[in-house]
Amino acid sequence: METFFTFLEKRIADCSSLLCVGLDPHVSDLPAPSAEGALRFCLHLVKRTAPYAAAFKPNAAFFEQFGAPGWEALRQVIEAVGEQSRRQGSLIPVILDAKRGDIASTAEAYARSAFQALGAHAITLSPYLGRDSVEPFLVDPEKGVFLLCKTSNPGARDLQDLLLGEAGEPLYIAVARLARLWNTRNNLGLVVGATQPEAMTAVRAAAPELWILAPGVGAQGGDLEAALRAGLRADGKGLLLPMSRSISRAADPGKAAAEMRDQIISIQYQMKG
Repeated sequence: METFFTFLEKRIADCSSLLCVGLDPHVSDLPAPSAEGALRFCLHLVKRTAPYAAAFKPNAAFFEQFGAPGWEALRQVIEAVGEQSRRQGSLIPVILDAKRGDIASTAEAYARSAFQALGAHAITLSPYLGRDSVEPFLVDPEKGVFLLCKTSNPGARDLQDLLLGEAGEPLYIAVARLARLWNTRNNLGLVVGATQPEAMTAVRAAAPELWILAPGVGAQGGDLEAALRAGLRADGKGLLLPMSRSISRAADPGKAAAEMRDQIISIQYQMKG
């Protein structure tokens, strides 16, 4: 049976890359502060970086700020990734960075919005409302979820580091263990900030088979080699590295993406040695 992660693994094999290109059209980076400006900005990035991208991750907020035209621009960006997939003969997954979290019919509506209306292949979700808030997104095994586990923002410690039970296990490890139980269709992974390699090591130990989406390398200061050593599975897979500003703000985004892809490969080779 095909699942989201079998699609992702095929793409990674096709492009020899663990790079996930973030599509975050900050207003300050746009040719004009509008939905059209965001669209042009992202279409350029998609075209230039597609050969080196294992996936793309558009951030919904940067499109939603422009209202209905922004929503349409987001749909067109996802469609453009599909066009690049067809040209390359390799499906490039789109992970919608939306961090949704709700229950029942509301969660079902969010899932239809992401997967049917927009055409995304996966989405980021908050686990705070529990399993029933996640399940509507997992029904179709070909659609994926990355569950927020250990994020890199300063306020993450307010909740994620709380110690639970007699063993004093942090909440984020409990989330990782729950995700293992909920991953019955091979379409559920975790978000763990690359700026916290010790936490990533702990998450990898708690969930050895799950895929990890690890933002934070590049502009946020995360160390690439530390992230790879902490997050890769024993089989050398299981880690996807989103990068946005370090690529989008480069003079040549395609060259920057290629160099990052090659740097990842070099570190992986060194680790095998």
